[in-house]
Amino acid sequence: MGGSIAGCAGALAVARAGAGEVVVFERAASQLEERGVGLAMHNDRYAELAEAGFVDAGMPFVQLATRPWVVRDGDEPAGRTVAVLPMPFRSYSWGPLWRALRSRIPAGVDYRSGVSVAAVERSGDGALVRLADGTEDHFDLVLGADGYRSLVRAATFPAEAASYGGHLAWRGTLPVERLPEPRDAFPSHAAATVAFPGGHMISYWIPGHDGGGAMVNWVLYAVPPGPAERFADPGGTHPRVVDEDLMLHQQELVARHFPPFWQEVVARTAPADRFIQPMYDMAIPHYADGPFALLGDAASIARPPTGSGAVKALQDAAALERALTGAETLAQGLRAYSEDRAPVGHATVRLGRSLGRALVEQTPDWSAMDSAALEEWWLQAGGGNGFGGLKLRR
Repeated sequence: MGGSIAGCAGALAVARAGAGEVVVFERAASQLEERGVGLAMHNDRYAELAEAGFVDAGMPFVQLATRPWVVRDGDEPAGRTVAVLPMPFRSYSWGPLWRALRSRIPAGVDYRSGVSVAAVERSGDGALVRLADGTEDHFDLVLGADGYRSLVRAATFPAEAASYGGHLAWRGTLPVERLPEPRDAFPSHAAATVAFPGGHMISYWIPGHDGGGAMVNWVLYAVPPGPAERFADPGGTHPRVVDEDLMLHQQELVARHFPPFWQEVVARTAPADRFIQPMYDMAIPHYADGPFALLGDAASIARPPTGSGAVKALQDAAALERALTGAETLAQGLRAYSEDRAPVGHATVRLGRSLGRALVEQTPDWSAMDSAALEEWWLQAGGGNGFGGLKLRR
């Protein structure tokens, strides 16, 4: 269920593990190239996933190296850099990464676009899939890669629901050609972080949507105005519909706390290239139950500052392939997969909450810190404990 990055990785995993017939159900009728924006992958996680056969050097990326932490300082155009931490990550654009994974799926896999699944349920020794048009089919395994509002999760773990984390992200992208002066304030290897009381914004270069050229991906985290209940339902907020009070709040934060250069970065981002992303937390107790298994955001939702994101879904798929390949039966393989990945999902959610407290809810006096103080704070916040994704077991 689901044909995005998680779904393509899951289909690749079960196909390579020996599944006789694999069908992917993706409800979007059009291609998914433009879905999502930028994402980052730790160099070590890339090496593990490349060895597992899910990524390679031919996929368009930008190599990041440093993470400068910047605060507003009078009229300094790009602000004052209080510290520079290492940032050994590759950045990707969602579309080209999805296309690369989609192309890896064997030709024998039946990838069906524009197909909505109405229900999944246990049936005999397998599972029944009922489509919106009433069509039914029986499968030995249903793999839920259908995101944070997963239908498969709702059918297997109905008591598990995502909980709002108390803040959200305002996100945007713009072509690097639209960057303001001075251009050397934001080189391609830097993941610049503008820090302010009650939040921060991280920005980094990513490949263009078609894999060529380059874009800037920025993500601003802060507590939004109004009651938290407005974001209680993960399905109640459309990411591309930014309410006026949220837009004005972001503008006020940027005007009050950002250096002029970074104010311009946000201002030059077209409205069509902006969206919001409330923070949610969720991790199910088991990643498999009978004829059902889950991966990616369907299994656990961790906040983006963990640096896991798509990496978590790719790691889940790699672990699933390894577990199924090494097992004598499907049930044994799914049990091994769950025992491997469920603890990782819970650990990543805990890390996300810790980073949320440190980076948004209980921010330090950034302007008073030097490099040594910020590095110590970052490690205490959890930046040295799984940031960028936990190591993939072999």
